Amino acid sequence: MAKKILVTGGTGYIGSHTVVELQNKGYEVLIVDDLSNSNIEVLENISKITGVKPVFEQINLTDKQKTDNFFNRNQGIEAIIHFAASKAICESFQVPLHYYRNNLVSLINIIESQLKFNIPNIIFSSSCAVYGQSCILPITEQTPLKDAGSPYGNTKKICEDILHDSATAHPQLKVITLRYFNPVGAHPTALIGELQTGKPQTLVPVITRTAAGLHNEIEIFGGDYNTPDGSAIRDYINVVDLAKAHVISIERLLNGRNETNYEVFNIGTGKGLSVLQVVKTFEKVTGLKLKYKIVKRRTGDIEKIWADTTRANSKLGWKAETGLEETLLSAWNREKQLTVDSC
Repeated sequence: MAKKILVTGGTGYIGSHTVVELQNKGYEVLIVDDLSNSNIEVLENISKITGVKPVFEQINLTDKQKTDNFFNRNQGIEAIIHFAASKAICESFQVPLHYYRNNLVSLINIIESQLKFNIPNIIFSSSCAVYGQSCILPITEQTPLKDAGSPYGNTKKICEDILHDSATAHPQLKVITLRYFNPVGAHPTALIGELQTGKPQTLVPVITRTAAGLHNEIEIFGGDYNTPDGSAIRDYINVVDLAKAHVISIERLLNGRNETNYEVFNIGTGKGLSVLQVVKTFEKVTGLKLKYKIVKRRTGDIEKIWADTTRANSKLGWKAETGLEETLLSAWNREKQLTVDSC
């Protein structure tokens, strides 16, 4: 019998790609999502890719009663991957209380239901934002955590503390926290990718929408950072590679290969690339010329950060496999598919 995995936020960007990878591995996937940052049509596209439509319920996990009721109706879940959270750095400065309520309360409710319904395993979707701006690069899991720089980043930091303390108090809980760097790209089928509503807050959707003629130009926030070309540096990880890290983490817990009941892994490529390098790479692989301008720095942005992935490579048995050129092409193919779908 297939093992049941709950994916919260499973119709979202990273969640939907992870659902695909789980189903491809034969897991029975259940999705809970409130659709605040995703679209119900994602379910159909998942089923087109895998041939299986996952079980879905629309629930806001800050509602304790509805969360408990879901677990009561769905017995036999063996592990949870918790993505459901508000995630826009800029927005988090405008509505910090929403971010603290949504991100913290939903996690607390999940953990309480785990304990109540005897579900031992959880993978938590965290972020490199918890490191803040470190003066030591690349970032290892032992790098001291600094000011996260935004309410969003701080919620991830607090959630990690909640999970660590819960695992200490309840040894039956087994937790893996994955600290992502910058997820980009789309599924090779172009059927799922980042949600395109309003003005994108992340680089690659801005690039693809500009290339598609939906924006006049790309705004590059800051041209005077202490980097080779003055633009900020990030570690851009392909979203499918990232999704596969969750499957490997699930198998690590289910097969009892975890070394402690609380483990942390950086998920990135181990290579830092500047914003301008990404723009130029997109131009190279597509043959398109993009307009861009340098504007003032954005509140909450970090100057430069990239991962040391040694621990994930050796302990978790995972590594990034997809290069930036292929990743950017996948994002462009997704953008073109969205244009076709809207016609």
